[in-house]
Amino acid sequence: MKTASTIVDRLSTNAAGAESLMRDALFVVGASVLLAISAHVQIPGPLPLTMQTLVVVLVAAALGSKRGTAAVLAYLAQGAAGLPVFARGIGGLAYFAGDTAGYLVGFVIAAWIVGRLAERGWDRRFASAVALFLLGHLVILTIGFVWRTGFFGLEIAAVEGLVWTLPGMAFKTLLAAMLLPLAWRVVGKPADARNTSAD
Repeated sequence: MKTASTIVDRLSTNAAGAESLMRDALFVVGASVLLAISAHVQIPGPLPLTMQTLVVVLVAAALGSKRGTAAVLAYLAQGAAGLPVFARGIGGLAYFAGDTAGYLVGFVIAAWIVGRLAERGWDRRFASAVALFLLGHLVILTIGFVWRTGFFGLEIAAVEGLVWTLPGMAFKTLLAAMLLPLAWRVVGKPADARNTSAD
């Protein structure tokens, strides 16, 4: 009986592990698709303002550093494969050599940083969540800006990559903080891990 019970326990553990792995995979794929869709929600300009950065930081906070980063990498893989998932409906490897490729690198780094800090509790309060998302946006914009200076020089890169994008960054930072509770519900984050307090 003890052997049979042990076998049942192991089968149950394996089944639970497989279910968890499938769930994680679905979250990663779903987040990568959401990121692709967000690239097409944009304000035209010298540098298109999309909703991608909002999705990157929000997904990272909700899914954590590993799954959040995996979602961004899955999105980049879709683009590398030629799918039109980047801004302006572009896809293909050539995009990674273009003037906005720095932002893609920033997506990956910001996803890991935001996810890691969220795992340490930075997402528990609205004020700290705003700071967390602001940090994520600044990482993306800084890397994108530095990359673009190699194409257009410091002045143009600063005007288009910083001045032009700062108002949108502020808006998306606040919006991400407001949407975070909804993201928690979607991913099923335990209530005791997401409760906020005033102290």
